[in-house]
Amino acid sequence: QVQLVESGGGLVQAGGSLTLTCSASGSIASVMFMGWYHQVPGKEREMVALTDIRTSYINYAGSVKGRFTLARDNANLYLQMNELKPEDTAVYYCYAVDTGRTNYWGQGTQVTVSS
Repeated sequence: QVQLVESGGGLVQAGGSLTLTCSASGSIASVMFMGWYHQVPGKEREMVALTDIRTSYINYAGSVKGRFTLARDNANLYLQMNELKPEDTAVYYCYAVDTGRTNYWGQGTQVTVSS
């Protein structure tokens, strides 16, 4: 089992920056992929950035490439979000999948970007 806890969401003006943090605990040695997804009401949850723990390869959604940066430090996962736009407003979820193909989600943190 893996537990994920997000922090760092909030309200920011367009053009501003925020850093989200995901603290992982439990069987983190079994995690294969970690990343961030976001979701707006009425839409499906979408991948923002995802990293392969074994290779450190990072995949970014096209809409955030060049503005967001994913980083990992032991049991913590960070999402540095720069040049934020109103369309980045969403609930952001930390995500992990382990070697048994079990998916884990955090509780989510709200990011609101005002125009």
